[in-house]
Amino acid sequence: MATGIERRAPGGAIKAPGQSGQKAALHHRLAERGVDRTLLLLVPGLAAMVALFVYPFLYGLSISFQPQEGVSALANYAEFFRDPFLRGTIGKTFWLAVPATIINVAAAIPIAYRMRGRYRGKRFLTIILVVPMTLGTVLVAEGLLSYLGPNGWLNRSLTAVGLIDDPIRLVHNYWGVLISLIITGFPFAFLLILSYISGIDPTLERAAATLGAGPWDRFRRVTMPLLAPGLAITVCLAFVLAFSVFPSAVLVGEPAGETRVLSIVAYRAAFEEFDYSMASTIAMIMAALELGVIALVLGWRSRLYRGSTSGGKG
Repeated sequence: MATGIERRAPGGAIKAPGQSGQKAALHHRLAERGVDRTLLLLVPGLAAMVALFVYPFLYGLSISFQPQEGVSALANYAEFFRDPFLRGTIGKTFWLAVPATIINVAAAIPIAYRMRGRYRGKRFLTIILVVPMTLGTVLVAEGLLSYLGPNGWLNRSLTAVGLIDDPIRLVHNYWGVLISLIITGFPFAFLLILSYISGIDPTLERAAATLGAGPWDRFRRVTMPLLAPGLAITVCLAFVLAFSVFPSAVLVGEPAGETRVLSIVAYRAAFEEFDYSMASTIAMIMAALELGVIALVLGWRSRLYRGSTSGGKG
């Protein structure tokens, strides 16, 4: 029989009173650190991330160290940086991605700042600005060929009114790809910034105005610090979107010349030369460059503002 200082568990086993207390205390300490059964909700997401991102990345990384020719595991990386044709694609990709990112984000900030309030026609204007996102890069590229091509509407209109004698070349070059990236990337940046800036409490700016701060000072000292985290994420995502450009670089660019970006040489290595090891190497280099830029942007954000960003609505 159980003694006076013991009790019998439901299964029949003898259990000391302090045992349940210790277990409850352990659960309490874990709960204080956010460790409880709700963490099980992360399992499906983590499983999907491992299956769709982590495993493919590790598999591609392992393939990049298995060159078709060469005794060294780093032969593909050495060949990439030794070959001017391949190495030059890094600069060409950055030359497209960085201006497109800057233009999209810089144009989205003032428009989102103006549209964060409530006024008539806001929903309609938002739909107009977001429509290009629904078209896709291929359809946008086909539209640019029709509007900006040598025989497109723009050149024919300018020629008809006598402003130009020869067509302006805006496609099958650098400018065609840049315009395509702006058309498809601006709605994405605009929606992200609008969602972040709409969460900033407008009473903070009104309070600054009562203290004598002008519009520029209110934006620079109140809105911008609170917008910095969302702005950094927007810049990172907009850059990654532009850095991985492929359809536009082929359809409205010059894939053998000034728009020969990293994604094109990776595609050619995989499906024209059937060198999957080199294609994986190029993909890993792209990932490393993107992570480097993301680290720089997040570092800029931490230097821009170190205070609290809890002044938003939610």
